[in-house]
Amino acid sequence: MMTSTVKLYLIITSIAVLGIFAVLHAGGQLSPPATPIVSEATAPQPPSASAPAAGSFFDAARISLYQNGTSALSRLFLQLFIIIAAACIAGALVVRIGQPAVVGEMIAGILLGPSLFGLLAPGAFHFVFAPASLEPLRLFSQIGVCLFMFAVGMELDVSQLKRQVQTAIVVSHSSIVIPYLLGVTLALFLYQRLAHPGASFAAFALFLGISMSITAFPVLVRILKDRNIFKTALGSTATACAAVDDVTAWTILAFVIAIARSTNVGGAAFTFGLVIVFVALMLLIIKPNLPRWLGEPSLEQPAPGQVTLAVVLGVVIISAFTTELIGVHALFGAFLAGTVMPSVSGFREKLVIRVENISSVLLLPVFFAFTGLRTQIGLLGDGGDWIVCLVIIGVATVGKLGGSALAARITGMDTRTSLKLGALMNTRGLMELIALNIGYDLGILSQRIFTMLVIMALVTTIMTGPLLALFGKTEPALQESDLRRIV
Repeated sequence: MMTSTVKLYLIITSIAVLGIFAVLHAGGQLSPPATPIVSEATAPQPPSASAPAAGSFFDAARISLYQNGTSALSRLFLQLFIIIAAACIAGALVVRIGQPAVVGEMIAGILLGPSLFGLLAPGAFHFVFAPASLEPLRLFSQIGVCLFMFAVGMELDVSQLKRQVQTAIVVSHSSIVIPYLLGVTLALFLYQRLAHPGASFAAFALFLGISMSITAFPVLVRILKDRNIFKTALGSTATACAAVDDVTAWTILAFVIAIARSTNVGGAAFTFGLVIVFVALMLLIIKPNLPRWLGEPSLEQPAPGQVTLAVVLGVVIISAFTTELIGVHALFGAFLAGTVMPSVSGFREKLVIRVENISSVLLLPVFFAFTGLRTQIGLLGDGGDWIVCLVIIGVATVGKLGGSALAARITGMDTRTSLKLGALMNTRGLMELIALNIGYDLGILSQRIFTMLVIMALVTTIMTGPLLALFGKTEPALQESDLRRIV
């Protein structure tokens, strides 16, 4: 006989999935958005920087310095210095007002783009971030995201999921399907106006649904630790729900990417079939044998040796390369590589420290800056665009916070705790930006909707702290009786 929790889970997911298919069917009848015609004569052109003319000794010196300063390597070093400095300053400032450092880094990325730097100093902006110099920056950002996802995979605590599997699945899946349904429904009204020209309705709607559904698991964990509620009943439940949400959302995103990159349903099914085979290979062969390949002495060392790190990086690179070759994205392979790392003797914790030291300080700020270069707040020029942006933020918050809180309340949590859990699940942060960049690179999201969704990711992440304060005080530490109750 099914329990009430199982019935609730089946009812919520069934209604949401049927609604998503109904909206996709209705949206399939819409005509694609027209390609705007822009005259070459009226199209904005970036200011060109020309080398100084030759002449005296001082002119020759200026020419030499100019040529050396505009070389690919010099420009890359200049970009990295400016990005890291801006990220550190912004991160330190927002920490003082109770926000996680990642919020400041996200803001710094936007400010370094055309929304502020390009607006106030267009000449300097185009010198530092010249279009021809952005490809190395993009590759750096992709490497940073892959290393970040590798660390996320290592931080997943499977044993905690087993203890709270019922609550975690019901709440996390409700917090996915409800905002997903609202997202694809919203796509009916935004598709013709804001989709990238030539994008299909199905791809646009599925990406908009994903953007409403993601929870930033690493950011959530850091918020819990900063507020000293990581080891409370709320913190334990939120961590388990966010972990399940993370795995589920990225699995759905892999399927959506397979659909977007394939020309027909058969191609998408083939791609997803390869993904399943690769996941099975990683979990059934690589994971149980990796401790033996690395060797017990290597796992017990206080710090992983060079050979051990080489093997680990080899697994990450091959895994990321395989998923990129299959056609879903390299970050999925990096994430999966993190989940198969051995956990004995605290090996994962040792690796996480080393990976995060390089990715969080150097590579992730590059990703934020590259995202900021794509974000043009000036494109939202009239009141109508800002109303749409506010609607997107409202729908995302109602769907994620409301869906999570409703499911938590029905499963037995009190109202205040349910709302706090919903506020935590509404945190999007970096994970949202990763998904949005994928949609932009695939030609599904236009620059306007991309900008709106970046603003939504930033606002919903900033909201988390104030909402937690609004909904109640910090809970006492998690007790064994509390754990039995929430399981």
